[in-house]
Amino acid sequence: QVQLVESGGGLVQTGGSLRLSCATSGTIFGIRVRGWHRQAPGKQRELVAVITDAGITNYGDSVKGRFTISRDNAKNMVYLQMNSLKPEDTAVYYCNFAGSGYNVWGQGTQVTVSS
Repeated sequence: QVQLVESGGGLVQTGGSLRLSCATSGTIFGIRVRGWHRQAPGKQRELVAVITDAGITNYGDSVKGRFTISRDNAKNMVYLQMNSLKPEDTAVYYCNFAGSGYNVWGQGTQVTVSS
């Protein structure tokens, strides 16, 4: 069974940067959408950024202009570059791959932004 493993989270000060990575533990075919979502304590999980197999990207309104999603198709990896971080970006960040008939999630990585 394919698993997704996120890395790169941690503690950073306001205005700082982090780069999240998501790797697959096995072989996965037919990925249509790769994305990042996040969930803060007491809040619903929300979209951060997605990228399609055609390279089309979409971002949540709160991160536009600050975060950038990218992918490495050969390695089946997806990245999230986060700049100008704010305390409200504090959350667990989840990687997600979706294709025909499947929707796989990682376990999440904690990002904490101190004020």
